[in-house]
Amino acid sequence: MNAIVALCHFCELHGPRTLFCTEVLHSPLPQGASSGDISGQNEQAEEEEGGIQMSSRIRSHSPAEGASADSSSPGPKKSDMCEASGCRSLAGGHPGYVSHDKETSIKYVSHQHPNHPQLFSIVRQACVRSLSCEVCPGREGPIFFGDEQHGFVFSHTFFIKDSLARGFQRWYSIITIMMDRIYLINSWPFLLGKIRGIIDELQGKALKVFEAEQYGCPQRAQRMNTAFTPFLHQRNGNAARSLTSLTNDENLWACLHTSFAWLLKACGSRLTEKLLEGAPTEDTLVQMEKLADLKEESEGWDGSEEEEKPSSQPDVGEGQELSKCSPETSLMPDCNSWNVAHRRLSVFRSLRHMRQVLGASAFRMLAWHVLMGNQVIWKARDMDLVQSAFDVLRTMLPVGCVRIIPYSDQYEEAYRCNFLGLSPHVQIPSHILSSEFAVLVEVRTATRSSLYPTLFDDEQSLNKYEFVVTSGSPVAADRVGPTILNKIEAALTNQNLSVDVVDQCLVCLKEEWMNKVKVLFKFTKVDSRPKEDTQKLLSILGAAEEDNVKLLKFWMTGLSKTYKSHLMSTVRSPTSSESRN
Repeated sequence: MNAIVALCHFCELHGPRTLFCTEVLHSPLPQGASSGDISGQNEQAEEEEGGIQMSSRIRSHSPAEGASADSSSPGPKKSDMCEASGCRSLAGGHPGYVSHDKETSIKYVSHQHPNHPQLFSIVRQACVRSLSCEVCPGREGPIFFGDEQHGFVFSHTFFIKDSLARGFQRWYSIITIMMDRIYLINSWPFLLGKIRGIIDELQGKALKVFEAEQYGCPQRAQRMNTAFTPFLHQRNGNAARSLTSLTNDENLWACLHTSFAWLLKACGSRLTEKLLEGAPTEDTLVQMEKLADLKEESEGWDGSEEEEKPSSQPDVGEGQELSKCSPETSLMPDCNSWNVAHRRLSVFRSLRHMRQVLGASAFRMLAWHVLMGNQVIWKARDMDLVQSAFDVLRTMLPVGCVRIIPYSDQYEEAYRCNFLGLSPHVQIPSHILSSEFAVLVEVRTATRSSLYPTLFDDEQSLNKYEFVVTSGSPVAADRVGPTILNKIEAALTNQNLSVDVVDQCLVCLKEEWMNKVKVLFKFTKVDSRPKEDTQKLLSILGAAEEDNVKLLKFWMTGLSKTYKSHLMSTVRSPTSSESRN
């Protein structure tokens, strides 16, 4: 993440001051902080926090180098510093800290101030604003401010206990500065939690020191005895103490460097950008609408469902478990795992697989009914087999046209579902069996060990089934059928195309025909054109055949509510059309 994290302090003598900051470097280290400055005498410690491994190194310079670095530094002058290091984090000549991210070759560098003059100005202004005008109510907590020119800032102000300070506390802030406003706002919850953890640790250490000092020499009583003495004359050099003295932690700055470096690394890797090309598809819009409906229903649920639970349903108490095996097989220790593994083999894996299992003619009849919107009924004992069949067949339809009841003990009408799974003993009405708007697939036990050649080594278990496809209106072999069905069969029979490529072909074909559906919907439902114009439009779209027209009318029911409402809202009113004329 291209950002800077800084610790700021409000000095009683000099006002807001930057104590410590950590920045990200994607290029070689700046002058005075190059890797060549790291000598063989450096102290190296391997840090690992949250799965991120970095090498933290303390770089040492000779006194001459430290003096030259201080003279060219954009930081405040020595005269503006407290004598007791109240405004200083690192001692004079201390070059700072560097962490190397081995995964991305990024360096995290910590100083008291940024070396770059422009960055120093940005951090300095953010520091002053975070400890003066940009403060949340109560003067302690998070706040967001900034602009395009000076960057955007997430600031969290807090107090540290100090027995020698006015009010027995000092004011600090931790700020995160970056130019990307949206990214920083989206990172608010993450930054708030992690920075709050750093602050709690600092406050906890300072509180222990404060309580120990108050126990040894209470400052409140001493100040009351000298109440008439001007406060500034009482203060000595120890009053403006450094943060390391307040927390009694000599390794404080090294620890803060590690925490700030990890914060920048983790915050930068938690969010990723996705490139969306073009408008969302109809399937995406329908799925979004379904998720919104489910969310509304879940918000409306309460505890009333528990009262409506049938009394015949057994309750499973704490520590109890219901076995899915039958009494005869419950003595087998691995019956559940064996049954699950066995059922996984008895499934359809793709449309190509289903076509090879059912046969070309049976599959064409089944696919024709699916595309036309007729009810597809599967009768089988194996629920997983039926579910896999529906998962494969639904890929030929838009999401909005799919209504599934996976498995039922009674027949359901076609207006409720166009995919229906039934157990073998369920009786189907005779008018449904003879109807041209339904197709039945019965899964029976095969009379021979193998009814068709084994297609793949892991699908031998399907040999035990016999699939019988029947309908009141069988599709003739010489019937042209819808254009999309012919293209689907051509893709399935082309062995040069892998299963993944066939899936992408299906997506493209569905999108092509959904565009034709949109044009037809706008032409007939919104503009209310006559039938003659509609026939001309169908000829232009290449969908004048009877099966194509039926398919377009059925797929029209799968259009999203968003698209329909958008078209209806753009219909011109009579008054507006007259005014234009």
